[in-house]
Formats: sequence, C-alpha cells, structure tokens
Amino acid sequence: MRVSKYFLLFCLFLSFVTKLNAQSINWTEIEPGIWKGVIGKPEEFDLLKAAGVQPYHAGLQQMPKVGFPLVQEEITAHVQDGKTYLSFPLQKKEQLFGFGLNFQTVFQRGKVLTLHVDNYAGKDNGRTHAPTPFYVSSNGYGVFINSARYINVYAGTAVRRDSKVPPEVKDRNLDKTWSSHPYSDAVEMLVPAAGAEIYIFAGPTTLDAIRRYNLLNGGGCLPPRWGLGFTQRMQRLTDAQGVAAEAQAFEEKGYPLDFIGLEPGWQSKSYPCTFEWDKSRFPDPEAMVQGMLKKNVRINLWTNPYVSPEAPVYKDILPYSASHTVWNGIVPDISMPAARKIFFGNLEKGKIDIGISGYKMDEVDGGDNYLWPDVAVFPSGHDAEQMRQTYGLMMQRYTSEIYHQRNQRTFGLVRASNGGGSSFPYVIYNDYYDHRDFITALVNSGFAGVLWTPEVRSSKTGEEWLRRFQSNVFSPMAMINAWASGTKPWSFPEVAEQVKTMANLRMQMMPYWYSEFAKYHFEGIPPFRAMYLEDGFAGSETKTENKKLNLEENPYEEAITKEVKDQYMAGEFLLVAPMFAGQTSRKVILPKGRWFDFYTGKYAGNGEVISVEPGLDKIPVYVKDGGIIPMMPIMLHAPKAGQKVNIEIRYYGDKPGTYSLYDDDGETYDYEKGNYTFRKISVSKTNGKLKSGITPVLKGKPDNIGKVTFRIMTGQ
Repeated sequence: MRVSKYFLLFCLFLSFVTKLNAQSINWTEIEPGIWKGVIGKPEEFDLLKAAGVQPYHAGLQQMPKVGFPLVQEEITAHVQDGKTYLSFPLQKKEQLFGFGLNFQTVFQRGKVLTLHVDNYAGKDNGRTHAPTPFYVSSNGYGVFINSARYINVYAGTAVRRDSKVPPEVKDRNLDKTWSSHPYSDAVEMLVPAAGAEIYIFAGPTTLDAIRRYNLLNGGGCLPPRWGLGFTQRMQRLTDAQGVAAEAQAFEEKGYPLDFIGLEPGWQSKSYPCTFEWDKSRFPDPEAMVQGMLKKNVRINLWTNPYVSPEAPVYKDILPYSASHTVWNGIVPDISMPAARKIFFGNLEKGKIDIGISGYKMDEVDGGDNYLWPDVAVFPSGHDAEQMRQTYGLMMQRYTSEIYHQRNQRTFGLVRASNGGGSSFPYVIYNDYYDHRDFITALVNSGFAGVLWTPEVRSSKTGEEWLRRFQSNVFSPMAMINAWASGTKPWSFPEVAEQVKTMANLRMQMMPYWYSEFAKYHFEGIPPFRAMYLEDGFAGSETKTENKKLNLEENPYEEAITKEVKDQYMAGEFLLVAPMFAGQTSRKVILPKGRWFDFYTGKYAGNGEVISVEPGLDKIPVYVKDGGIIPMMPIMLHAPKAGQKVNIEIRYYGDKPGTYSLYDDDGETYDYEKGNYTFRKISVSKTNGKLKSGITPVLKGKPDNIGKVTFRIMTGQ
C-alpha cells in the first residue's frame, strides 16, 4: 500500500515538472492562413534572416480564408538546458511529406532525421542539399521551424508516456500484427538552441499549405525565358575557341542552346579559387561573352567560394574569413557586409559587368572531410553550424541581388539551399548519379521549396542517354553537364535524332513552362510536384512492397510502405512517367478523371493503373481532361524581349478548359512593377466543333504573342 502511495506521488511530481517545463506558445496570424509562434529566446540569426526575403502579400491575400488547422493546446514546447523541445499532434491516418530534398523516399512518417546541409550520400537521413525544416500533412497543413541549426526530427516514431492515443500493447510471441515501430501520435523535434520560431500553415489542402509557405518566402522564382531553354556545360579545361566551336556545332546540327556553362578551368586556378580569368584560355573574356550574346547564347560561370592565397582579393578578405580553410582556401564570412562587399564585388567586376548571365555555386553544401568543421570560428560570431545551414542561401541571395539591382534576371545552379530559398533563381544539382533517385528528388522538390535538375552527364548506352535526357527535358533546367566527360547531345549517334526531338520539344513547350513558373511566383504552386498533391490521386498507401524479411539478420525489419515516387505532375495539366534504362514497359497510376496521351490525344484511362509500352522514342506523358498546352514553333534560342512568337494552343479531351497564359518581357524584373499580363484561354467542344478564345492584351501591357491558333488533340 505504501509503495502504491509513493508511486502515485512520484507520478504527480513528474506531471507537475512536465507542466512546469512546458511553455505556452502565443500564436499570431501574420498572413492569411499563416501563424507564427515563439518559444524561448530564438537566435537572432535564422533561416529567414539569412535569406532576407519578404512575403508576397498580394499572393497570400488571394488564398482561402481558413482557421488554425490544429488544436493549439496540442502543440507543446519547452526549453531545457539550452535546447528547445517541440511536439506536434499526429493523427493515426496522416501521412507526412517534406523535411527537405529527399532522394529515395516520399513518405516521411516513421523517420528519424537530422536536418543537416550536406552533399547527398545515398541515404535519406536528413543530411541533404536542402534539409528544409518544413513538413506538410495529408490532412492539409504545414509546419516550418525557422532555425539555422541541425534539427533532430522524430516524425511519428517515439511514443510518449502521456500519449492521448497510445498504441495497443501487443504480445510478439503470439500476435502476428506486433510491430517494432508502434504507432506514435506526435511529430517531435529537438532544436539545439534556447528558443525557436514556429510557423503553422493552413490549407485547406496540402498543396495550399505549400503555396502559403512559398508565398511567405517571396513566391517561387520566375526565371528568364532563356533559363528554360537548353544549357550545355563545357568540359572543365575548355577555352574561348572551344566555346565558339560548341555554339557553332549546336547551330549547325540544329540543336537548341540558350546558355553555356564554363567549369573550373575558366579561372587561373581553382580549388581554391582565384576568381580571375585564365588568360591563356580566355585572353579577351569580354569579347568572348559579347560575341556569344550576339548569337543569343549566354555564359554561366562555375565557382566555389574558397579563396586562394593567389587571388587578388585574398589579403582584403582575410580578416573576414573563418578559422579553418577548405582546400587551403579561406572561407569568407559572407554574413558580414564588409566580406560581402569584397567577395560579391569580385564576382561582379570583370564577370557580371561584362555580360556573364549567372553562376554555378559549387561545394557550399558539405562533405565533412573537406568542408569547415563545426569547431570552426567565424568573425561574425555566427558559429560553424549556423554557417553550414545558411551558406548556400546567402550565396544565392547576394548574387541574385546583384542582378536584381541591374534589373536583369538570372538563372543558375547551387549545391545547397534551405528554408527561405523559394524565390531564388537557382536549381540544385549534385554529384550523385542515380536516375531513379533523381526522379524521386524531383518529386520531393515541391515539398522543400526548391528546384532540382536531374542533369545528364554520361551514360553507358544510347538507351540510358535518351532515357535520362527525356526526363531532364521535363524538369526545371534542361542540361547536359559535360565538365568531365565532354559529352554532347549527339554523343550517342544511334539516338541523336530522338535527343534532338526532345530538345526541340523543350523549346516548343516554353509558353507552358513559362506560365507555370509564373504561377510558382504569383501563386506559390510548385511547377514540379508529387502526385499526392493532385486532386483525385489515391496512390497505394495501404499496400506494402513485396519483400522477404530476414529476421535473423535484423529482428526488427518490416515491410516497406509502397510509395509513388517515379511519376509526377509537371505544371497544371501534365503527368510525367519517366522510363529507365532496361525498361520496355511500366505502370502508370492515373488520378480520377479522364486522361489523354500527350502526343496523340488518345484516351488513356480514368483513375486506374495502366501498363504502357511507349517505345524508346517517347517518355510517357498524359494530359488531364480539358487540358490546354500552349506551344510555340521550334526555335534554337528562347525568344528575346519584344520578339513576337506565334502560339499553337493544344486542347485535350472533352471537358471545357481554361488556362492562364503568362507574358512579360522575359528578361527584367519589370513584372514586379505590374508590367505583365495573364491572358485567359478558354476552349470547349460541342458536337466535335471547337469554341475557343483568348482575352485581349490590356493597353500598355506586354504583348509578345503573335498569331494564335487552336488544335483539337482528341477525337479527330
């Protein structure tokens, strides 16, 4: 009896301590459907401050009016020993998405992660190029933690003693439904700081929560038109003559080309970098750059930020650098204005000011064996962990600002990003090279507020080359990266014509891609996103992959939940289902509603699983009923500002359809001043006859659209 009494007193004491440690969170609605909560004393330097972006209020004001999407009292937090403990409620049938740019998994429930900027090393454990501390639920809400720290995440993995809905206790000896991962009703996070800002995003749909997140971060990026064309990155030691020859070969062979990327050899020395032109390979950089611009081909430069002792800026920036070096190059503390003035001023002088269109920012992500360690000291006082989490963000921010001040849009590549980076005109890439995982990353990019390119570098066969190229065309940046191999689009003669057809298709679809990126900016809708964000898509969440379990090797191994990670939505109307080397057929899961073949307009199915054999020449693509795809003629380069282009509007199915066709000058930031237009296209079909129209251009607004024609793709 005495033991029971003391045990009861002990439990009451623990309950009292838990409530004492828990701190109330005051929620403030800062934008429609977005609430901010503060716990403890958040650090001054965080992700949103590093990104320096402002919410796109106009877009947020257009979002549906909604209430707080969770029970506020069920979100708990407390600060203890300089760490912040967070807990968010989780219902039994919820699925979770996000937690950064993952490469192998879409479903994140049941994961233990450490969100840590790093180069991807083949496992979804939180260490990735964009470990965005943002997740969304299938119940239609999102959560973002604004902290520049390595955050530990337990996404429905740990069962609390005080759980409101605890899992059922089962006997492993006799109950075959026993699980080594019992149900948990909480998402818990540990932030190694004495406070944090928490943002909650309402829906009502999961896509709406993502839209609010992107709009809070300034809206998605709107690239220049030329950024959506085709890019070829050169072999690393190419020279000015090689650049001219490359552009000439593309033109003679009839392959489109909008910008050429120069790799490390443009600099006199790299690893560490001098940031100066190599005069033996590029004796007159300005003449080379301007000569290419006259041919409508832009130049993009590779760099990393690590400053060589032989760099002209070395002595000036040395006082503003970290305690440790990378490849014997100093690391500028670009969180400091003085360091930024020197470093980014050098990227502008003799580069941007002679016409360089953009940068590829390499090695700002990780590799613990070569990047600065967590014991490094930075003169700003920001510690190495904070700098690791934000360096890629800041590289994007401060190069973008140079172009913005010039009223000149850019589009580049970067190896790291994080929360707050949605609006930056950069696409993530890496050194990993798995085609299937590249597509999964493209699926997940829409959950992370980033863009991702499944770039093409090399292949063992012509079949693999074409398959990689096909999916690359249906991505944010169509690119061959030949820095090591020197490959060209025509490197595999047996598929050279098919590759050219796909490259031409990329150009033909530019009005569609450009309009979808405009929606990314103005409405926050990711242009490439998971099927789970599409209305009518059920997927196969309840099924599990057939897997033979070996409980001798791993007593806690369990079947893996089946995910749909090899098909995705591209813009408003297109479903893309890539093929991989060795495949002759594949299954495609169609959402509810009628879907049609993109190439022929033929009916494909309605809410069913279909098996397709597209042949080598095509990547399976489907258009939803009522879909409208604006196309332009094949061109070798993107249209220039003021250049009128004819548009063919392709209409699929029988359902009446509408589409918002975006137009601006394609090169400047004048759209921020209202100098743009969305023209509404409407199409319907009655008894096989087409009724169509497009709204006129308002006086004083951009008008780069020439003759408009309509084409019925279905039922001809």
